[in-house]
Amino acid sequence: MFSSVIQRLNDRRSAAGETGEDAGFTLIELMVVLLILAILLAIAIPTFLGVTKSANDRAAQSNLNTALVNAKAQFQQNGQSYTGGTAPLTPATLATAEPSLSFQAGVSTGQGNISVYVSSDGNGIVLTSFSKSGNCWILADNTQTITNAPTINPTTYVGATAPGLVPLAAGTQYGKVTGTTSAACGSGLALTGATFSTTGFPS
Repeated sequence: MFSSVIQRLNDRRSAAGETGEDAGFTLIELMVVLLILAILLAIAIPTFLGVTKSANDRAAQSNLNTALVNAKAQFQQNGQSYTGGTAPLTPATLATAEPSLSFQAGVSTGQGNISVYVSSDGNGIVLTSFSKSGNCWILADNTQTITNAPTINPTTYVGATAPGLVPLAAGTQYGKVTGTTSAACGSGLALTGATFSTTGFPS
């Protein structure tokens, strides 16, 4: 009798296949599929977020490099001084040269917004850009040793060896403040916790 029941079930299954009738999925099959999707999402989401953070940082760094190229051009046009000549470097003059970016003397509110500070002796410029990842990127270019402190915040240049202070020495310095806010990412601020490198932006 048991074999006849099995035979009838097999016949019905074969008939359903021939008529194209949908058999559907079992609950176990659906749960396995959902489990696989959950595992894939658990792997993919952190990777995606990491790539997005890195891309935001690279965009902010690229904007700073572009801003510095324009600043250096104006430095040459103004008799090798950031403050001298007929057109001293200001956020407005930089915006005219590079309209794709936004320049201001205040803090940087985003990676397309560059904070600009020029030392009062005309020898140095500090540019900062805040990334969506929460990092403040800094590009400081001293054409020669800075001999006087800025008027906005003297601690920016004084004590160049202290952490978070823009170096006094001649040369280009690339800096980073990790995990900060846009309110603390201003080129005229002390930039507490910044690390600097002469070879490129810190990782």
